[in-house]
Amino acid sequence: MRGLMQEQPLLISQLIEFAARYHGDTEIVSRRVEGDIHRYGYADAARRSRQVARALDALAVPKHARVATLAWNGYRHFELYYGVSGSERIIHTINPRLHPEQMAWIVNHAEDDALCFDLTFTPLVKAIAPKCPTVRHWIALCDEAALPRDEGLPPLMSYEAWIGGQSDDYDWPEFDEHTAAGLCYTSGTTGNPKGVLYSHRSTLLHALASASPAVMGCTATDVVLPVVPMFHVNAWGLPYLCPMMGCKLVFPGAALDGKSIYELFESEGVTFSAGVPTVWQMLLAYLEQQGLKLSTMKRTVIGGSACPPAMLDAFRDKYGVTVNHAWGMTEMSPLGTYGTLKGKHLKLPPDAQRSILLKQGRAVFGVDMKIVDDAGEELPRDGKTFGNLMVRGPWIVREYFKGDGGRILDSEGYFHTGDVATLDPDGYMQITDRSKDVIKSGGEWISSIAIENIAMAHPAVAMAACIGLPHPKWDERPVLVVVRKPGVEVTKEALLAFYAGKIAKWQVPDDVLFVDTIPLGATGKMQKARLREQFADYRFV
Repeated sequence: MRGLMQEQPLLISQLIEFAARYHGDTEIVSRRVEGDIHRYGYADAARRSRQVARALDALAVPKHARVATLAWNGYRHFELYYGVSGSERIIHTINPRLHPEQMAWIVNHAEDDALCFDLTFTPLVKAIAPKCPTVRHWIALCDEAALPRDEGLPPLMSYEAWIGGQSDDYDWPEFDEHTAAGLCYTSGTTGNPKGVLYSHRSTLLHALASASPAVMGCTATDVVLPVVPMFHVNAWGLPYLCPMMGCKLVFPGAALDGKSIYELFESEGVTFSAGVPTVWQMLLAYLEQQGLKLSTMKRTVIGGSACPPAMLDAFRDKYGVTVNHAWGMTEMSPLGTYGTLKGKHLKLPPDAQRSILLKQGRAVFGVDMKIVDDAGEELPRDGKTFGNLMVRGPWIVREYFKGDGGRILDSEGYFHTGDVATLDPDGYMQITDRSKDVIKSGGEWISSIAIENIAMAHPAVAMAACIGLPHPKWDERPVLVVVRKPGVEVTKEALLAFYAGKIAKWQVPDDVLFVDTIPLGATGKMQKARLREQFADYRFV
């Protein structure tokens, strides 16, 4: 017997129309690439999103066609999220930090029909346009007066002229909730990037789970600034979560330095934000240099890579900001775990609570997790045994776009994340390393993340990466690569002495190499593969 409830597909257009009806005057604030601040409400965003849908119809962009974006976090990008997906096309966000050759490869693989770009990325468009034959329409996210006229550019339309002549009287189509809505590509650290194709259903379920009080817990009283870019796994779902919950949205545009972020935090009364550790390092450095405080910020979620303990302490102790760890990946839409305490933990001393919060968190409802050995056998959830992390759930990839990579699930439907982790009896997961970064020394495993976290607690260290380098006796040994803070000196001996009593002696790095910069990938993660290449000729004494 079937239940007697109404059947209605879960569609992305419902989010923006809900926000327009019940939170119509709640602000969306954007720092534009033009330099000024733009303000309007959810009702305005919904109206302009409907104009986007009509403009796509006018261009005869087919249903299910991919519409690409090269854009920062801003109101026009937000409108494209809804106008494209809501009209049964697929929004394809491209990371502009990729190499142009890789970017062109992605555009061609996706067979993008149209590409919308912020003026910042005009040189990129000029570089890739001749190599992207599938793109029929190039749309600059600006008004007609600002439209670039450079030679070598393809024929362009201005966004404002493109949608401006369209009526906002548009009935969003209703279709199967399993229809594709968004396309993101993996960072492609090994081989070509792979496409992950999200559905309307998976996107709404992900937003509902993220909005839970046990997860991001945002409400209509929150002011949310996504520092994480909308081209990085859809800004971790915040452009969908915020209209669902009626949050005021603040988009930072291209200015992600500490000063610019701080100014928006204070001027707009931001209460919640999200970003990777490298961005927060810039903010914390600016606050410290200027002797500033945060007057409204209450919580931030940190993901993308492990949050150094020193960063969690600084936010909590100096600025009164709660840090929650989160973990996920492009293949997971991206949320997998979120780090909050349980009721039984509230009576624990602060240091014990801190140890729990430094883990990547517990699985969000909808995500099932396990750890396995190299033979695929499940390992105990004792918080000590680590193995290959596997996941499954309704917003986790089943296969890559166009079947790239072949079969990617095990016999029980679990996806191999490529992370090495522990699971404890309470369900908390802790990443010990990426499988390609864990260091094997004398038959024992060493976590590069643990080594890095200790180094980051040293007052002279701005950034640290631990890599394993070949050793004639021990297979591999850890070497610490360090960027010093400006104007601060520290020796190799002092840094190695800093590890005393914090980890086992055999896990202490064998050497410290000082560099001016550590290479970062397109999503702000340290590129340890490039460091290993850089120091391929290193020899232990």
